[in-house]
Amino acid sequence: MTHARAGAAAAGDEASPLRWIVLVLSATAIFSSYYESDAIGPIADLLGRQRGFTQSQIGDLTAVISLPNIALALLNGVLIDRYGPARITLWAAAIGFVGAALTAIGSPYELMWIGRFVFGVSEGAIFISLLAGLAQWFSQAGIALAAAVFLSLARVGSFSLDTSPTWARPLYERGWQPPLWLGAGIAGLGLVAALLLRLIDARRGKAPKAPNAPSATAAERAGAAERAGAAERAGVADRMPWSAFWKAATWRFDASYWYILGLHVLYAAVFFPFRQTYAIEYFQHAKHLTLQQAGNVNSGVFAMAVFATPLFGLLADRIGHRALLLTAGTLLLPVTFVLLGLTDFSPWISTLLMGVSWSLVPAIIWPSTTFLVEPRRLGTALGMITLLQNVGLWSSNRVAGWLADRAGAGPANPAGYTTMLWFFGLLSLAALTSVTLLWWRESGTQGHGLERARPSAAAAPEAS
Repeated sequence: MTHARAGAAAAGDEASPLRWIVLVLSATAIFSSYYESDAIGPIADLLGRQRGFTQSQIGDLTAVISLPNIALALLNGVLIDRYGPARITLWAAAIGFVGAALTAIGSPYELMWIGRFVFGVSEGAIFISLLAGLAQWFSQAGIALAAAVFLSLARVGSFSLDTSPTWARPLYERGWQPPLWLGAGIAGLGLVAALLLRLIDARRGKAPKAPNAPSATAAERAGAAERAGAAERAGVADRMPWSAFWKAATWRFDASYWYILGLHVLYAAVFFPFRQTYAIEYFQHAKHLTLQQAGNVNSGVFAMAVFATPLFGLLADRIGHRALLLTAGTLLLPVTFVLLGLTDFSPWISTLLMGVSWSLVPAIIWPSTTFLVEPRRLGTALGMITLLQNVGLWSSNRVAGWLADRAGAGPANPAGYTTMLWFFGLLSLAALTSVTLLWWRESGTQGHGLERARPSAAAAPEAS
C-alpha cells in the first residue's frame, strides 16, 4: 500500500468494532500455539523413565521446532507482506495441527521428532503473522495495548500447559501420550480461530455492498458497485512485485533495529529453553519437588505475565523510557540464574524475578520493534528476527542438553545441572549487553523516540 492508502485503511480499522473480535481470535490462536510449543516440558521426566530418552533427545524435541524457521522465517515475513497476515495465519495453523497430531502419535522417536519439526514450521510463522495482523487493525496509538493483551493470552497458553499436570492429572497418570493428544486438540482450537480470522479479513477490504433497500437509486447501487470494484483493484495494485521486496533488504535497517534484534534472539535463547524444556525437570531433580509442584512453580512465571504484561505496556506508553525499562527487565535474567545455582532460596523467588522480567520485556520489545521499522517492511523485519531467534533457540536447547548429559545431570546427580545454569547465565549477560547498547543509542540524537512517552507515529524511521 501507499502510505496514504495504508493510513486510511488503518484509520478505518481502528474505528471498526471488529478489531476486538480480531484481537480475541488472535489471542486464541497464539494461546494454542504456545500451549503446544511447550508440550515437552511437563512430560520430560516421563519420556526419560517410560521411553528411555536421553537429555539430548528430550532437548532436541524442543530444539527442533526452531530448525525449520532458520530457513523459513525471513520467507514467512516476505509472504506476510505480500499475501497478508490472515492468510499466512490460516496456513500456519493448519500445519501446526498436523504437527501436533504427529507428535501425539509419537512412536517411534523419529515420528515424534518429525511432528515437532512440522509444528515448528507453524510456530515460527503464526506469531509474526498474528502480530502483523494486529498492526493492521490497531493504530500505533493502540498497538501497545493490543499487543500486551495478545501477549497476555499467549502466556495463558504457557501457564495452562505448566499447570496441566494438576488440572489434567488423570492424563499424566496414564503416561506420556494422553497429554500430547490434549495438546493436539488445543491446536485444533487454534485452527478454528485462524479460519475465522481469515473470513473476517476477507470482508475487511470490501467496500459497502450496493444498497438493497427499495429507496436506493440506480446511481447509488452503481456507485456502491464501483467502490467495491475499486477496492478490489486497489488490493491487486498494492501488491509489490517480488523484486521490490528483495530490494528492501533487511541489511538496510539501522543500528537500533539490530540491537533490539540481538535482545530478541538472546533473551529467547535463555528463557524458552530453560522454562519450556528443563525447568520442571530441574525443579524435580535439583529442588526435590513433585511433578505437580514443579509445574506450579514454573507456571508462576506465566501467571504473573498474564496480568502484568498489559500494565507494563501502559506504563511504557505513559512514561516512555522503553529502552531503559527493557534494560531493567533483562537485568533480572542473570540474577535469576545466580539465585538458582548459588543459593538455597525457594524456587518461588526465581519465579518472581523471572516473572517480572518476562512480563516487562515482551510487553515493550514487540511494540518498540514496530516503531523502528517502516510499515511496508514490518513483515520482513519480524521475519529476520524470527529467523535468528530460531537459530538461537535451536542452538541453546541443543547445547543445554549436551551440557546436562556430559555432566550426568539427573535425580542421582543434581549438581550436574550447574554447567547448564552457567550457560544460561552467560547468555543472559550477552542479552544485557545488547539492550544496554540500544538504550545508549536511543538516548542520543539517533534515537527513534523509544525514550519518549507516546512517540509520534508521523515520523517514519529512516534506514541507514
